[in-house]
Amino acid sequence: MSLNTTAVRIRVTIKDVKPEVMRCLVVPLALRLDRLLLTLQAAFGWTNSHLFEFLAGDGRWGIPDPDGDFGPQPIDARKARLSDIVQETGAKTIHYLYDFGDSWDHVIKLEKWFDNTTTEGLPLLLEAIGRCPPEDVGGASGYADYLSAIGDPNHPEHENLRLWGPEQFDPNVVDWRALEAAVNALSGIWKPRRRTTRSK
Repeated sequence: MSLNTTAVRIRVTIKDVKPEVMRCLVVPLALRLDRLLLTLQAAFGWTNSHLFEFLAGDGRWGIPDPDGDFGPQPIDARKARLSDIVQETGAKTIHYLYDFGDSWDHVIKLEKWFDNTTTEGLPLLLEAIGRCPPEDVGGASGYADYLSAIGDPNHPEHENLRLWGPEQFDPNVVDWRALEAAVNALSGIWKPRRRTTRSK
């Protein structure tokens, strides 16, 4: 990464999930981590209703617990940028952990760097494979059990889980328009605020 790098293409895959759930995006390198969180939530179709952390090297970035009851605190994601992780750790792969109960581990591979390019219109969703699992399904193993149950009318939990989850859930069908619209709605949220002065 050079000092002129302004954006990066990332490929993000949810670990241990079959069929594959992957998103490819271009994001500004100056994107604050709490806004990278919003971008990933939109791209995957999560509901942003659980805690999160970004992990790289020995570093952890998230939202510190104001009471400090859960051990060493992560670096505040509201005060750090994607470029900080890259510069501080040299990482080409970052893990984004969403929902500490279900432990969805998103593997973020930094694939291609763009120097001196415009960041207008970013973040940008390039590709989406696989539907995001339902929230609170029990992580990768719970999701596998869920798919098995809803796919087998003779499974003892078939009817309960079919009614519990999204209607007509198909893990291979992606609502591209909805995901693209959600990511596009975030365009420009990463930009630093400019100070304005009033004319007298």
